[in-house]
This record gives sequence, structure tokens and C-alpha cells, in this order.
Amino acid sequence: MFDFDGTLPLMALQFLILVAVMNAVFFKPLTQAIDERDGFVRVNNSEARERLAQAKRLAEQYEQELATTQKQSQSVIAQAQAEAQKIAQDEISQARRQVQSEVMKAQEELESQKQSAFSALESQVDTLARQILEKLLGATLAS
Repeated sequence: MFDFDGTLPLMALQFLILVAVMNAVFFKPLTQAIDERDGFVRVNNSEARERLAQAKRLAEQYEQELATTQKQSQSVIAQAQAEAQKIAQDEISQARRQVQSEVMKAQEELESQKQSAFSALESQVDTLARQILEKLLGATLAS
């Protein structure tokens, strides 16, 4: 079957030379390119993870700031509503006091007009009473 003469070692040597040439020409550059690509992918993957983690941290920070801002705005709105309600109550009470004051003035004026009307009527009653007495009793007896 096999002939073990000088061709077998020569074929083995040719095979080893072919493997060495193939390794130098094809396999080393190919493995180097694959290693470089693997390193590039690893670096990009780690950078992407870092960026993702940073984006998550920023999102959480923005959500916290948004929640804080919302609480502050609600506080400001509640404070403004309380102030507006207080101002409205103050104006209502001031208007009530003013109305009461005007009502009191009107009552005092009516009372003074009533008193002046009563005094005018009293003087007219006295005058009419004298006139009636004079007519009834005569001018000399009434005085």
C-alpha cells in the first residue's frame, strides 16, 4: 500500500512548509483582524454599557428634579390660593364694615330727620292748638 521511500519525508516537509506559509500569509493576518475586531466590539460594548448606565442615572436625576419641581409648584399654587382667599375674605369683611357704617349713618340721618320732623310737628301742634283755642274761646281768653 504505502511506499516508505524518500517521498514521504519530502511530502511531510512540503506540508509543514505549506502550513508555515499559510500561517504567515493567511492565518496570522486573519487572526489579527479578528482579534482587533473583537477588541473593537468589546470596547464599544463597554462604552455603550457605560453610556446606558449614565443615561439611566440622568433619567433618574431628571425624574427626581421633576418630582421636586412639581411639589414646589403645588406648594406655590396652594400658597397663592390661600393668599387669594385671604384677600377675598379681607375685602368681603371690609365691604361689610363699610355697608354697616353706611347703614348706621342712614339710620342716624333718619333718626335726626325724625326728630326734626317731630319737633316741627310739635311746634305746629302748639300753633294749631292756640289757634283752635282762640277760635273757640276767643282771642282774649286764650292768652
